[in-house]
Amino acid sequence: MNTEVLTALSTSVDNPALERLRDRLRDESERAGLLDVAYRTVDSPVGSLLLAATARGLIRVAYACEDHSTVLSTLAARVSPRILHAPSRLDLAARELDEYFSGQRRLFHLPLDLQLARGFRRTVLEHLRQVEYGRTVSYGALATTSGSPGAVRAVGSACATNPLPVVVPCHRIVRSDGSTGRYVGGPDTKRTLLALEAGGRPDQAVRS
Repeated sequence: MNTEVLTALSTSVDNPALERLRDRLRDESERAGLLDVAYRTVDSPVGSLLLAATARGLIRVAYACEDHSTVLSTLAARVSPRILHAPSRLDLAARELDEYFSGQRRLFHLPLDLQLARGFRRTVLEHLRQVEYGRTVSYGALATTSGSPGAVRAVGSACATNPLPVVVPCHRIVRSDGSTGRYVGGPDTKRTLLALEAGGRPDQAVRS
């Protein structure tokens, strides 16, 4: 089936007949092993989040400011055009994020697919996962931990292009003077996440 049809059938609609067709397509694609990337959205205290997963694990978390349609197009080009709205495939990710935002979870136990990050950026993501909840480290310290003390700019680039924000906690990386620095979800979002981990409690996330 061509990409245009898949895209049309993946879009949320109010037409019951099209909804049933989309569900049938999703079910048949899963049975035939033709669904390579599943996605859904969840509401959170920092806005709507797009979640996408392959058979290997969660591959993408995207903020609304990244433009979910653009993110899906990029996934179709870089991973597979066989991508469909299949919420149940992301139930575990949605639940763990819900628990995180409600202050009940400090560590994610999700299988991750890191194929969108390669080379040094992949190394940085692996070390990001070791930064504990409630802690912050500087870009310089992360560069040292990642094996390249002089690669502060490269660490910043890796954080800026992190395909799995929140779950891979690039929000815990700050400037050497303690200021928050830039963040893919915007500075307010970064401050919200840091405040949550410091003991604050944003509104309960609502799954959709």
